Amino acid sequence: MAYSMALNNIYNNYLSTYAPKASGRYDAHKKSELKGVYNSIVKINKESPLSIIDSSIDTQSYAVNMKENARELRNTIASLGGLDEEDLLNKKTAFSSSVDTADVKYIGDSYDDDTSEFKLFVEKLATSQINTGTPLRDEPVSLSPGTYSFDVAINNMSYEFQFNINEGETNLQLQEKLSKLINNSNVGLKSSIENTPEGNVFKLETTLTGIDDDKQLLFTITDDQTSKSSGAVEYLGLDKVTQLPDNAKFYLNDEPHVSYTNHFTVAKTFEITLNKAQEIDEEPITIGLKPDTDSMSENVTKFAMGYNRFIQSTSQFLASQPKTSYLLNEMTRISNVYGKDLSNIGISFDEKGYMKVDDNILSENINSTSALESFAGVRKFTNSVLSQANQVSLNPMNYVQKTIVAYKNPGKEFVTPYITSQYSGMMFNSYC
Repeated sequence: MAYSMALNNIYNNYLSTYAPKASGRYDAHKKSELKGVYNSIVKINKESPLSIIDSSIDTQSYAVNMKENARELRNTIASLGGLDEEDLLNKKTAFSSSVDTADVKYIGDSYDDDTSEFKLFVEKLATSQINTGTPLRDEPVSLSPGTYSFDVAINNMSYEFQFNINEGETNLQLQEKLSKLINNSNVGLKSSIENTPEGNVFKLETTLTGIDDDKQLLFTITDDQTSKSSGAVEYLGLDKVTQLPDNAKFYLNDEPHVSYTNHFTVAKTFEITLNKAQEIDEEPITIGLKPDTDSMSENVTKFAMGYNRFIQSTSQFLASQPKTSYLLNEMTRISNVYGKDLSNIGISFDEKGYMKVDDNILSENINSTSALESFAGVRKFTNSVLSQANQVSLNPMNYVQKTIVAYKNPGKEFVTPYITSQYSGMMFNSYC
């Protein structure tokens, strides 16, 4: 029992404190990539000297943050075309002729895709179910003190909510109590309290939209056969449906389509988010791909933003972790190597190492006849940054304060499994 609780504490501590970033599509790897990581770890273990590291909580947090920041930078680069040098910053960019009506994102994996434009007309949006309660003044609750409950049927499941009404409790206190109870339950409902001239209104809404053809409601609330006292549903008006759930209806090149949500993909190429319905006399909007030059401009800007986030996240540890300066110096060295090529297309670096992009110079180069040649330098720079991010992700312990106690015998190195495992092992040492 104690062993199980210790493991739970380990994982909860890691997830909530050290690694709050969610995994994405670029965190999946092929077998060949995993084999490459393994071989790199073996090489590091073989060549690294034995050392004693600082295993304090601050160092643990620092090491994990370094790895996570490097992973985020790698994923930013991967999202802009891929990880092969010829594909870097080469991702196409989708456009919508009316972002007020629909946003679009290109998610295709083929970067020489010749996907043509198409027309989109939004007839109606997908909606959630909303129940709006009875307006109540902030006065003492009219129901008798005691334990009450009501039943919620949602997603083919039934849940019972129990709560107490105390002597002298006000309507607003009761509404706030129930709102917190429902929001913490994670059953597919979210609640809020709206202040109106008539009083405070308890509002319930589903987290999902859309509805099956054979249903009318996504959830129902009753207390007819509940286990505790009834009457709260009628008193608060929890069962009053004010908005029925509905599906999105839209047309792609005049072909009708229906979706449970306002977010969907088209041909595994476009990710579309519907924002508003159109009037019947409106023209359909156009969805398509921007020219390669426009896509390149956006990719460079997004890369600069990701690069600057990495520099900012790393710089915050300069005072507490002196070896952080080694990494920042390495990033500066890389930028200096490609400085001339980058400045020619409007990219420069300030004294803190942040990347700056001159949109006017960048635009001039993009629209020039030698655009491809001009951007060869920024692709090489991006590839070098990617290599550095991979090294940090592979061995963040390289930037942790440590004391070397023994070097390997030159020419007779052997693989030691403990060098890179220090990273994961230090998270468990206080539980052993």
